Amino acid sequence: MKLRIIAFGAHPDDCELKAAGVAAKWAAAGHKVKFVATTNGDVGHFAMAGGPLALRRKAEVGRCAEILGIETQVLDIHDGELLPTLENRRTIARLIREWQADIVLCPRTCDYHPDHRYTGVLVEDAAVLVAAPFFITDTPPCPRNPVILYYSDQFKKPYPFDPAIIVGIDEVSEKKSACIYAMPSQFADRDSWAGRYLPGVPEGDEERKKFIHDWLRDRDAGVAAQYRDLLVARYGEQKGKAIRYAEAFELCQYGRQPSAEELNEMFPM
Repeated sequence: MKLRIIAFGAHPDDCELKAAGVAAKWAAAGHKVKFVATTNGDVGHFAMAGGPLALRRKAEVGRCAEILGIETQVLDIHDGELLPTLENRRTIARLIREWQADIVLCPRTCDYHPDHRYTGVLVEDAAVLVAAPFFITDTPPCPRNPVILYYSDQFKKPYPFDPAIIVGIDEVSEKKSACIYAMPSQFADRDSWAGRYLPGVPEGDEERKKFIHDWLRDRDAGVAAQYRDLLVARYGEQKGKAIRYAEAFELCQYGRQPSAEELNEMFPM
């Protein structure tokens, strides 16, 4: 059966950072994937803002979607102003229902950024309601509550990230890198967020590009190293120990609870 996956991120780059690898693998297998940014990212730069930045970032994730073979959408909500309102809950539920999603991805609700936290809250609040026929009557309900999973993170309170599934992404790591390079407003510009805040980022354009490449690889290599036992359990000892880059996901208790075997089948090997 071909799956339908919708991933929510707070800004136009969040889904790409956390799930571009698994998205590329799903898409290559014929599954349908959509990334949604819940804000337009219009303050996420140090030299431009407002409408011009929002348009730039929308165009950038559009290029990412072409690279990954998926669809993308950016909601017109100001960066830093997302709130868990009833209107936004309806919007998220409507998007899940319109996509008829089998799997929903989102950030956990413990995070440094309010947009990240509230994106997770909105997805959690839409759970179950997406299958309620009279919650929003202009969109057909999902036949059942989808499986909801969180992206990996390093936050420890109220509890650390607890992965349920891991995906080796070595064979699509260059595609993920190409996706990140397609978002210079966040990663390559000297006045981008990464260009200002990553420790040790160099001044030169080419040097900065290589630095970002290595930084991205280190992030995904860190996931593989931290959850090596899961890679070995899923792929076998020889392959599991050889995988260099990975993305991991935690099962949300508010979504449908698949068996470990079913979850393993839903995620690409």
